Amino acid sequence: MIIHVVQRGDSLWSIAQLYRADLQQIILLNQLNNPNILVIGQALVIPEPNKEYVVRQGDTLWNIANRYGIGVQDLAEKNNITNPSLLFIGQMLLLPYYNYVVQPGDSLWEIANRFGTSVSQIAEANNIENTGMIDAGMFLGIPSPQRPVKEINAYITQTQVEGAQEVAALGSHFTYLSPFTYSIKADGTLTDLNDQAVLEAADKNNVSPLLVITNFIQGDFDSDLVATFLRDPDIQDTFIENLLAIINSKGYTGVNFDFEYVYPEDKENYNAFLRKVVSRLRPSGLTVSTALAPKVREDQQGLLYEAHDYKTQGEIVDFVVVMTYEWGWAGGPPLAIAPINNVREVLDYAVTAIPPDKILMGIPLYGRKWEIPWVQGTTAQTVSTQQAIQLAARYGVTIEYNEEYQSPFFQYTDENNQRHEVWFEDARSAQAKYETIEEYGLRGGSYWVLGIPFPQNWPILQRNFKVRKL
Repeated sequence: MIIHVVQRGDSLWSIAQLYRADLQQIILLNQLNNPNILVIGQALVIPEPNKEYVVRQGDTLWNIANRYGIGVQDLAEKNNITNPSLLFIGQMLLLPYYNYVVQPGDSLWEIANRFGTSVSQIAEANNIENTGMIDAGMFLGIPSPQRPVKEINAYITQTQVEGAQEVAALGSHFTYLSPFTYSIKADGTLTDLNDQAVLEAADKNNVSPLLVITNFIQGDFDSDLVATFLRDPDIQDTFIENLLAIINSKGYTGVNFDFEYVYPEDKENYNAFLRKVVSRLRPSGLTVSTALAPKVREDQQGLLYEAHDYKTQGEIVDFVVVMTYEWGWAGGPPLAIAPINNVREVLDYAVTAIPPDKILMGIPLYGRKWEIPWVQGTTAQTVSTQQAIQLAARYGVTIEYNEEYQSPFFQYTDENNQRHEVWFEDARSAQAKYETIEEYGLRGGSYWVLGIPFPQNWPILQRNFKVRKL
């Protein structure tokens, strides 16, 4: 899979010719509504012939496997497909083997180096006994490179039919699904959530659901509510019984606590509560995780940060989600949602306090559009990658790329002479985030939030990692 950034004079046809790629597959993979309109600076993902295949109308796993001379089970396993009858138009499949015709002068060693594999793997795949003897014109199946195995979580707020459809289509990419949200009440009970549809979709894709618990009430995180909860062990005991009842009735495999804006004086109460809940859930094989504000040092000031004890929570829970996004927040001035330099600053601290293999790095799936000059009290509008590109095309502007932030952006003037600035995510920014996960040796990543289309993200994820299924 190749990332191509559109240059002046490019057409989709010329790009397909450049990479010897299938035009229709490029259209499907990028979900291009109008293939005749490209924007200078737009990032496209290009499926590599003989290595990747994009599902079209009428395809089945069997006929795709048959076309490339590979096993259906091999193809399903390579792509985390649990139900071979469930394929989706635009879904990219990695082929477990590349077809290669031996050229005069080739050796297995040279071929293995060229394709990033080993002589022994090629020999085993092709039943070659004498690795020094291959003939020109011989057909070889080259095993595709092994990818690092990572865990991926996805938060979702659309928990009924629409959300279930998205989980069905994208579930092969997730280890965990976290429907948002159940909220605590002052008496130890929880709010309800109509999550049956997404839980069924998760189950069909072998995705482990995490029950998200927050202090989120009436559209905001309530500091007083969580203070009452964390200061009363009896309320906590009632809560744990109610929590277990929901887990057992709905089939959740763990719980994710996202308590935000906790008073600093409740830091030790929060730690003590986590120890209590872990002692009750872990013997039953249930995981406990937390969502942490993006701190850059232990003593960072501010209501969002002070009660989030990185070191202690890292010791207590199974893993954490570090919320490395929202620098470009809706109520602030224009900025990349997750500037990679800021993300790395958080991780530089996080890995000193928490084992890297317990950290899921937060990844945004969305962008924002601001009015400029920015005025305090105004609110930015959330946009998807697709919407951002459509805006750039509509107003005839070039998409720029900030190398420091590793994020695309542009400005435009609308029909009312109002200026706007847009920051969003694309294939390049996604690649930068996955490289960061690998560089820091993290457990994986966590998306906020499903429901905002970002089609280029999924083939980039596939190129970088094999997602662990539990």
